[in-house]
Order: sequence, then C-alpha cells, then structure tokens
Amino acid sequence: MPILPIDTGRYGTPEMLKVFEEENRIQRLLDVEAALALAHAEVGNIPRKDAEKIAATATTKHVKVERVKAIEKEIKHDIASLVRALAEACGSSGAYVHLGATSYDIVDTANALQLKDALEIIEKKLSALKALLQKQAAAHKETVMIGRTHGQHALPITLGFKFAVWGYEIQRHIERLNECKKRVLTGKMSGAVGTQASLGEHAERIQQLVMKRLELQPAEISTQIVQRDRYAELICHLALIASSLENFATEIRELQRPEIGELFEAFERA
Repeated sequence: MPILPIDTGRYGTPEMLKVFEEENRIQRLLDVEAALALAHAEVGNIPRKDAEKIAATATTKHVKVERVKAIEKEIKHDIASLVRALAEACGSSGAYVHLGATSYDIVDTANALQLKDALEIIEKKLSALKALLQKQAAAHKETVMIGRTHGQHALPITLGFKFAVWGYEIQRHIERLNECKKRVLTGKMSGAVGTQASLGEHAERIQQLVMKRLELQPAEISTQIVQRDRYAELICHLALIASSLENFATEIRELQRPEIGELFEAFERA
C-alpha cells in the first residue's frame, strides 16, 4: 500500500520515478562505495586489486536488493546492511569495503548523485518548455488579445507577448538551477563528525578523488552530514518553478472559460 503520493506511480514521469526507485537508490550507494575503495587504492591505503574487485562488484547485479533488505531486517541499519552485503559479495576484498567512512558519507553523496540525475531531467523538460514557448511567441506575435489587470480589461497585447513573458520566466528558472548546482550537488567523505580523522593522513585527497570520480563538488566543510541548507535551496527553486507552472496552467484554464473563450485545449480525435 502506498504511503506517499509519489509511491502511487501517478505523480511523476517514468524516468523521474526510476531515479528514486529503491534499486537505483541502492546502486547509487554502491557507486559511492566503489569510488571510496578506488580512492583508497589511489593513495596507497589498500591494494589496487582489492579496490578493483570492490568496484566491479558494487552493482545491484552482484549485491541484490533482497539480500540488503534481509540483512537490514536483522541488524536494523540500512547502510550497515549494504556494507555487509557488498563485503560478502567481494570475498576477501570485502575487508576493505567502507574503510574510514561513516554512513552519511555514503548517504549524502548518493543523495547528490540522485539529485544530479533528477536535475538533468528537470532541466531537459524546462528547456523543451522554453523552446515551445519561444515557438508559440513567434507564431502569435500578431495575434491580438485583451490584456487584463486584476482580471479586468486594460490594454491590448498579443498572445505571443504572453508566451514570451512565460518563456523568459522559464529561462530564469534554468539559470537559477544551474547556479545552485555548485552548492547542491555536493558530497562528503569526512567521517562521523566531519574532521576526516577516520580516513587517515590522505583524507582530503580521498575526498577529492571520490568526488572527482562521481562528478560532484566536495563539501568545503561538513559535520556528520552535508548541511541541509543545500537541500533547502533546491527545494525553494523547485517551488518557484512549480509556482510558475501553476500560474501558466491557471491562466490557460481561465482563458478557456466559455464566457472568455480565448484559448482552447487541444484533444486528440477519438
């Protein structure tokens, strides 16, 4: 039984739902574990062959979701369950899995990977919407209609002008999303309290290597977690986008009212 609206499958495109499905979530966690092992090998902390074994095994083909869940049912810890399942699958190389990391080194870095995938989808759709609005603005640059203030007739405008206003609004959203990526798409590898003590003398280099491999920004400083103002900023930007889309939809709906009849929704033939 679904707990949240997103779990029903009704809200969200198949490609976006795939980003946040459980198997993909586990894969992203495994991606971080693989990058960590390879970074340790790069600085000489563990044998290269063991790191490569871990990286090759860190997929849901080898680490089954069902096995992770079975372990979690026993030990009541999601990341410890993932680590144990990965270590089992790696044989003797499993001794080097998760070396020096805390759970949220893995969790928050995986969060950033998922957000990166999600933002790529959103940006693609915003760009497509912008292109459509530009096309409609050009097509209707001479389609005269009444302009309204507070719902009342004011001065003439064109339908193309309305679409152009919306297009520039979408462009600003695209710019804001791009600008916030350097703060939002951030991972960490700094241990349980953020001091990197558990990662040894090459700790900062390890963090840099992990984030470079994953194409994320390394946190300048963190605690056990990546600070949540980063997520809050993204949520605010997404709320702005949703507000614009709601405004466009409401305007289209109002202009379809029978007593106005300036726009009509297109329907396919039966």
